[in-house]
Amino acid sequence: MNEIQPLRQWAIGVALCLTLTHSPLGISYANADSAPLQQALAQQLSAVEAQRLPVTEFYQLRDGQPAWQAAVAVESLVAALNSLETDGLTPEDYHADTLIDEFQRSQASSQAAQASFDIKATRALLLALDHLERGKVNPRDVEPQWDAPRPERRYSLLRVVHAVDDHSLDNAIALARPSSAEYQQLRDALKQHYQLANLGSVPYLAAREESLRPGDEADDVSVLRQRLALWGEAELQVADSSAYPLIGVQAGSNRRAFDAPLEAAVRRFQRRHLLQEDGVVGEQTRLALNTSVASRIDQLRVNLERARWIRPMQSAEPRVWVDIAGYRMHYVRPNGQHWDARVVVGTPRRETPIIHSTISHLTINPSWTIPPTIMREDVLPQVRADIDYLARKNIQVISPMGEPLAAEEIDWQRPGGVMLRQVAGTGNPLGRVVVRFPNDDMIYLHDTPARGLFRRDQRALSSGCIRVEGVTELAQMLLQDTGSRYQMSTLLKGGSDRNVSLSQRIPIALHYLTAWPNAEGEVEFRPDIYRRDATLLAALQRSV
Repeated sequence: MNEIQPLRQWAIGVALCLTLTHSPLGISYANADSAPLQQALAQQLSAVEAQRLPVTEFYQLRDGQPAWQAAVAVESLVAALNSLETDGLTPEDYHADTLIDEFQRSQASSQAAQASFDIKATRALLLALDHLERGKVNPRDVEPQWDAPRPERRYSLLRVVHAVDDHSLDNAIALARPSSAEYQQLRDALKQHYQLANLGSVPYLAAREESLRPGDEADDVSVLRQRLALWGEAELQVADSSAYPLIGVQAGSNRRAFDAPLEAAVRRFQRRHLLQEDGVVGEQTRLALNTSVASRIDQLRVNLERARWIRPMQSAEPRVWVDIAGYRMHYVRPNGQHWDARVVVGTPRRETPIIHSTISHLTINPSWTIPPTIMREDVLPQVRADIDYLARKNIQVISPMGEPLAAEEIDWQRPGGVMLRQVAGTGNPLGRVVVRFPNDDMIYLHDTPARGLFRRDQRALSSGCIRVEGVTELAQMLLQDTGSRYQMSTLLKGGSDRNVSLSQRIPIALHYLTAWPNAEGEVEFRPDIYRRDATLLAALQRSV
């Protein structure tokens, strides 16, 4: 058996060499001089045929010819791999730091070594394209509740082969890189932060008992100007006497004065970091200003990876997506119109999960069956302290079969399988409308009587479900956009717990993004409310 295996590999290799007699590219590959190398290449390919990357397919499109036997080709590949740093990927994962030396050694060695190098270089390219298109990290490894399949390859391998032959590997990289405007804006931000990292150190704002406020005059104000200039407010540095001595003389003590332009810059910074936009530098604003450039680079890399997980959508395809860490919901309608709303999401103790689903129906004037966790942790302690709590909140006690039970007959220390249901009404936490979509976590979008929560800057306040500002308007648009004959104004006048199905399901996705462009294209940096960034960063930094 050991004697037959090499013969079998040789036969597979020869067959692969002869598979295509004409190049599908319309390119004529020279075969005579490279036939021995081509045979060595084919023999080694038989060992990698079953691997996930389309290595064999790549060489089939080249008539079995090697791709990386010229210095100019290898140099073009290395340059393309190094460019992936601005995508938040690590060029060393694809041997960008060693390929040229390995190429030179292989050229001075045997044809088997040359074939081995050729396959390694091809694998490096194809692995980079795979990571760039679908993400380096499998989302299921860091997001246990991730419920969407990883997308299949979308780029054209034939066009990649064209790019290899033309030594234009940047074009090959562009085929796999996500094309969304948001992804490009994140890349641009990462490039800018790499440049900031090379500018040298900037002083940090010292902790103070009192906040820095407009009208203050202090040395700390000068440091504040430098920190804001680092984060994009360059015009604040025009009075920097170390950089502009004459201006410094003319400006006098202006650098120490917390004036109106400085206040406006602070507000812009606070807005981009989801902080209270009051122009006052308190503890939270100071901490955000003092964040290191290296930390922001890591944050951008993590969110570029998350952006690669997001399924690309056709521009005319309607969809709803919830930006959990950004506290926003976006609805792209079939006519291309965008509708946005503020949302309240789960607390760090009761995180809103990442979900991919489709909106199936609405519930009008809903009652609320209290989920087990909320019942155990929130409601039962209130009932044990005062059984009249149930009556005040219009909460019914029911059996698992839905039969009403007498509250005073229940042992609330050991209530067993009883359920609690709050009737529809103004005090019901679901409000007037629920937007439902199938998922294993019983998560939905809903109205709320607590409208004041939407005015807060940090809105991780719910038990996991998503409260949407103006959800009635959203429900009406969903009805209209799916051809329903119903009107919300009429439905709201009806009875409780009425379910209205949508004739067409609308895709919905809940994503967690701690850095993401706003409507103006500025990248916002959000608090990592669920502390997920570190886990993903560690996975992203692991070698492959």
